Amino acid sequence: MTPAADGDIPGAHRDERPGEAGLILGTAGHIDHGKTALVQALTGVDTDRLAEEKRRGITIELGFARYASGEGPGFGIVDVPGHEGFVRTMVAGASGMDLVLMVVAADEGVMPQTREHLAIVRMLGVGGMVVAITKADLVDEEWLELVDDEVRELLAETPYEAAEIVPTSVRTGVGLPDLARAISRCAEQARTRTTDDLARLPVDRVFAMEGAGTVVTGTLWSGRLSRGSVVRILPRGDEARIRALQVHGVQVDEAVAGQRTAAALTGAVVRRGHVARGDVIVSSRSWSPSHMLTVSLTALAGSGWRIETGQRVRVHLGTVEVMGRVVLFGVDEAVPGEPVPAQLRLESPVVARCGDRLVVRSYSPVTTIAGGTVLEPAPPKRKRLAPSDRDALEALSRSGRQAVLGAAGLAGWAGLEVGALGVVAGWRRGASDDLADVVWRLDGVLFDRGIVAAGEEKLLRLVRRHHRVHPLEPGVALSALRTALPERAHPRLADGLASRLAARSRLVVERKIARLPGFEPTLSPAEEQLAERILEVLHDAGLKGPDTSELQEAVDDPGTGAVLRYLATQGRVRMLGDLYWVTTVALGRAATRVLEELGGREGLGPADFREVLPVTRKHLIPILAWLDARGVTQRLDDGRRVSRRAPGGTA
Repeated sequence: MTPAADGDIPGAHRDERPGEAGLILGTAGHIDHGKTALVQALTGVDTDRLAEEKRRGITIELGFARYASGEGPGFGIVDVPGHEGFVRTMVAGASGMDLVLMVVAADEGVMPQTREHLAIVRMLGVGGMVVAITKADLVDEEWLELVDDEVRELLAETPYEAAEIVPTSVRTGVGLPDLARAISRCAEQARTRTTDDLARLPVDRVFAMEGAGTVVTGTLWSGRLSRGSVVRILPRGDEARIRALQVHGVQVDEAVAGQRTAAALTGAVVRRGHVARGDVIVSSRSWSPSHMLTVSLTALAGSGWRIETGQRVRVHLGTVEVMGRVVLFGVDEAVPGEPVPAQLRLESPVVARCGDRLVVRSYSPVTTIAGGTVLEPAPPKRKRLAPSDRDALEALSRSGRQAVLGAAGLAGWAGLEVGALGVVAGWRRGASDDLADVVWRLDGVLFDRGIVAAGEEKLLRLVRRHHRVHPLEPGVALSALRTALPERAHPRLADGLASRLAARSRLVVERKIARLPGFEPTLSPAEEQLAERILEVLHDAGLKGPDTSELQEAVDDPGTGAVLRYLATQGRVRMLGDLYWVTTVALGRAATRVLEELGGREGLGPADFREVLPVTRKHLIPILAWLDARGVTQRLDDGRRVSRRAPGGTA
């Protein structure tokens, strides 16, 4: 791909290396008001590149030019169609704008597409505006003042009411220097994009080029793309490699946010032609296409349309248009100018992140009727909002740290992966350490602090109940604590909360057992007597211990099991082979006899041990397993070897 070959970004400044900062200036306005001619007067580039555009004298596709006034930052210009039949294309171009050049012809004034384009750039959150009144040479001063007043009335009570308005003429050159200075002043106030972010390039054009293959172009919304890197093409999810990159007609190794970017892609999916306008190029697996979006939807005043649940609409997000239906939450109808939470259920998947702006147009006849901000880019299907969900969505609408709080609240017990923050919360910073006062972090997962408090209380309640129901047990196994939390809870949450409680001395965790501080299992007088009877039976049995049912039958007491477990935790009895009970005293004596009579010998079989330990085979095998675990014996291929000394150095 050579700079001259990139038909997407022509211009007179191809010899300039593109800088790190990137800004996009877009045009807007009614057809035949002179947008393309004005761009050519500013840049020397005719952005109408199609033969049909030149034949018909109207802009049909997006056009691009590089602009550098010499009095401020340089940036790319996106020239959009003004015809009402190409509003879809206009929205695709406007979605990447940082500032807009609104064009109004002096001889016609404000027209229908002027108003619709203003509504669109406002809904998309374009930050700055300059107004050029074109064809000023065709009217007198008095008429020009009337048009100026009409424009100011149009912009009143909008974010652009302070926009500079500059009369111009491309034929005479009047006002062009003033317009260039006004654009530079506006650019200085424009939003800054961050390159320390997830890379996303909505594709607005795809074409084949000899020697380069498939080339996609668009405005790099965020992050950075590098030559040679592997990217994903969404929503299909196929992978491709960036073979070459251009920014404003210059070969580069890296493109950064805000720059008009052309990328030559290679890969099997590209060769099959599975790349199209509306696709999104990303470099991270954090992105997930979705058929649903939860949004804050604002109906456009004066459109003459009502927005109701079930209504079929056209949704414009980035460079894609998809059909979908609206589900309003909490209201029957969207009141113009008042944001309302809603869900858009789409007929094709889209790629979005929290904070993205979108435009909603009616199905038929087609006109702009609403704008929205994405709150949940891949939500569950909802018919209504719980109060907690409504609060979380409200937090998401505020962006930044509040958005992280809202996303964690919606994630609930499952938690929110730190790596997903960029998409689900629009978080544009690499670290999350400074979110500690907003959410709690467990490894790489974030939890709402309300969930943390509720989870801790559930664990403590379970431990209290266990102490009450099983007073002889030392506590609750950590694995059992997980049953206190909802099934959808993150699998590590219970253990993490137990550690958190232990760190604040609200819980004691020892040997994977949790108990309340100060709790000690204690036998009642009746249980003390039962324990003595159990120990007496086991003492008489020696190494030929009974199983649990035999022991219960021998002592004839329903509390046998609980007292047995208590004696086991105290180290006074032990179950062998998950079946037989013996006293630890008997086991200790058995170990001593084996060491004394067989110490140092090797290649011993069960019969050799039965001469020292006169028990049946069913008892001998679990005793030998216990001796192996103690290190008294060691199992080898040709039998067992007995240690010469007891573990720990005692004979």
